[in-house]
This record gives sequence, C-alpha cells and structure tokens, in this order.
Amino acid sequence: METIRLRDGFIKLGQALKLSGIAESGVDAKDIIQNGLVKVNGEVDVRRGRKLYNGDIVEFEGQQIRIEA
Repeated sequence: METIRLRDGFIKLGQALKLSGIAESGVDAKDIIQNGLVKVNGEVDVRRGRKLYNGDIVEFEGQQIRIEA
C-alpha cells in the first residue's frame, strides 16, 4: 500500500491519483474517476474534486493508497 502524506489539510482525489502514478495527467485521472473505477473508503466515488483527509483509503485495480497527515 502506497502512502501519500498531506501537506495541507486535504488532497483532491484527482491529484492523489496523479501523485501516486496511477494517472499520468489530469485528463487520465478524470476518465478513471468518472468511469467509476475508483473507490474511496470502499465506495465508488465519481467526483475528482472529492477531498481526501487523513485516514482515507483510495483503491484502483487492486492498488491502495492511504492518505496520512
């Protein structure tokens, strides 16, 4: 499981996908999210602007990303 450390209080879902390398660009992140391929805390989320906070877990095709403060 990869970990993303927050610099501010949150990170947006699209930014987290880019930072982790799952998406190469914002357009890729948008497509992945809007196609319902991403889960946040076990539930599909189609909002690329979804704010992720400490403790959230993002899943995509078996990969997991943990958000930590």
